[in-house]
Amino acid sequence: MKCVSALSTARSASTAFHQILERLDAAPDAAEDAPPADLTLIFSSRHHAPVLGKLSQAFLESGRTRHVLGCTGESIVGDDQEVERRPALAVWSLHHPGMEIQPVRFDPGGGPLRRALESLEKPDDSVMILLADPFTFAVHDLLKLANEEHRGLRIVGGMASGGSEPGANRLLLDGEAFTDGAVAVRLSGPVSIRSVVSQGCRPVGRTLLVTKAEHNIIRELGRRPALEVLREVLGDLPDDDVEKVREGLHLGRVINEYQESFHRGDFLVHNVVGADETGAIQISDLIRVGQTVQFHVRDAETADEDLREALARRPDGEAAASTPVGALLFSCNGRGTRLFPTPNHDVGVIHEVLGPIPVAGFFAMGELGPIGGQNFIHGFTASVAVFERPSG
Repeated sequence: MKCVSALSTARSASTAFHQILERLDAAPDAAEDAPPADLTLIFSSRHHAPVLGKLSQAFLESGRTRHVLGCTGESIVGDDQEVERRPALAVWSLHHPGMEIQPVRFDPGGGPLRRALESLEKPDDSVMILLADPFTFAVHDLLKLANEEHRGLRIVGGMASGGSEPGANRLLLDGEAFTDGAVAVRLSGPVSIRSVVSQGCRPVGRTLLVTKAEHNIIRELGRRPALEVLREVLGDLPDDDVEKVREGLHLGRVINEYQESFHRGDFLVHNVVGADETGAIQISDLIRVGQTVQFHVRDAETADEDLREALARRPDGEAAASTPVGALLFSCNGRGTRLFPTPNHDVGVIHEVLGPIPVAGFFAMGELGPIGGQNFIHGFTASVAVFERPSG
């Protein structure tokens, strides 16, 4: 398994393309007689969107790769940089003989999602890298179907963020460029892909039981008005945590209710978006009676610590004796210098924890990644797909 990446920040698409080729050819493992990559991902700022289809065709027609997947993003990750809101083109290529790759196109609006999922080969033992347009694709419906009918399928990726209106994004799949729907590749076979989701949050207070709720409104926690309980929780917090709550409050919903105890990473975290005079609070997710929840805080320090722990953590039963070869990073467009005091934070942490591996990706309008065996769309999250080679 070999992986290479390259980044260009040239404003001219032609210049960026040629710089990418030069840097790929100059990579340590590059050779004139090297076989084509099996999979290439292309991430671009909006500046190069009009010619992305032609660029992806050029990679295929020149014999550099067998498959192409990509999209536009507000900010682009490549090598050791996070290029925020400026021209950028990043390319990431993987050569892994024996890896099974199935391209998948999802029609705008979701289309016949069940039929598209049924067309997947080995869906219960695969990873799907999914890139979708946030304005035209029903990603929640896809995730719900996948979670119900293909429990072993892990979905990693993000919602394209290169445009702020329908038709402005570009999605790439094997030489074609689309402005709507979603594109994906299903990966299986002798390939090890570790999915890492860092929500960047820390639980505060205690776990609580939802006893009255409707849609996204929580009316009672433990049979008491939700706002009253929240005030009580805040009253017990140290001053530092109260200050973090003022910067933004979040609520985590336990994913696996059968655990004996719950810790960071056991929750699906969403924003608390408001409260009203009845004592109810509103969150940015649907909630139901009987679910266990806990309030969370998020800040730069917590997000940094959480990403480091998530990258270093190995799931139970998963071999630790493996070597990272490359990684794809799908980071929230609310991270970067909007959250951290210095640039290039998330890609920098990946390199610190996993080593100087090739990394590419983009800042998304929603990040996709599995938690607790289920696939979700997240916010303020870093979702990472780490490609690994077994040691020995």
